[in-house]
Amino acid sequence: MTEFKHEELLEATNNYSKSHLIGKGSHGCIYKATLKNGQIVAIKTPSLGLCKLKDTSKIENEAHILSSILPNPRFLVNLLGTSRNSSGHMVLVMEHMSGGMLHDLLHLTSPGSSPPSWGRRARMAIQIARAIRFLHKSKPLIIHRYIKSENILFDSKSNARLADFGLAVHISSYDPFSQLVDSMSLPAGTIGYLDPSYTSPCKLSTKNDVFSFGVVLLEIVSGTKAIDVSRTPASIVEWSIRLMEENQIMKICDKRVNMPRHMKGAIRHMLALAIQCVSSDEGLRPSMTEVVTKMKKFKILMWLDMIQSLAHIKRRKKDRLEGVQHDHHH
Repeated sequence: MTEFKHEELLEATNNYSKSHLIGKGSHGCIYKATLKNGQIVAIKTPSLGLCKLKDTSKIENEAHILSSILPNPRFLVNLLGTSRNSSGHMVLVMEHMSGGMLHDLLHLTSPGSSPPSWGRRARMAIQIARAIRFLHKSKPLIIHRYIKSENILFDSKSNARLADFGLAVHISSYDPFSQLVDSMSLPAGTIGYLDPSYTSPCKLSTKNDVFSFGVVLLEIVSGTKAIDVSRTPASIVEWSIRLMEENQIMKICDKRVNMPRHMKGAIRHMLALAIQCVSSDEGLRPSMTEVVTKMKKFKILMWLDMIQSLAHIKRRKKDRLEGVQHDHHH
């Protein structure tokens, strides 16, 4: 792990000036900076409030979790190194994600943007699923606890990556409670994405992340927020389950983008999978490995449907042409 001189980070952010501020996380502020070697990075600093409270555990925790994982460029926003600011608090130097966050992409926060295509939505859904599966298969196992559309960022190639490990927890196989002693052990997360069955430390499991993933999946397909007060019910989970029960599952889909015929089957399956992930019965929720396996099948289904619809169009053209030739002969 590289140790950066804090002076270099101060210089690169112009003393953490507002013009460099690109976001706020569970732990403080994130600044965009260009290092001396020309590399563009994101610098995470603890917020002043948390420093005053002497609670910089989230940043320390993120450094601890990410440095235990070999950098995995495909799935996560990787940690490049750390530093200490003048008061001795840890500062993180992370990869910079130039593609923005999923939340903004879906809810069009930047002017002139248009909602993502169905093909892109399907692609990002499987990328996010693979990222969470990667954590759940790590040794020791990692539970993220903070999966939401604001913590899914895109790199310059538009690949989805999982960010913000401030609340993540390591679970050692021999003793599931070895790490759950301090403030980290209290249920944490964001309303709307937080598993309702996760009410006490002993309820912590990978299925909490599966629930949050289900919420993100519903958000991707519907283009609506996890909690939307103007909707009845306001919760995306309750709203989707109600539509599913009324056999109106396709009403969940984002109306802003026309859905190609060959994607309808795959999207319908994806919605059914999302509803399974947010089941109030943990036992009915799939593991992330099962989710990825199912999503690969949807991809094949999409291709088959695409070939079929192309054949259908070809057939119609042929019929039309034959019809035209038939008319000429008469």
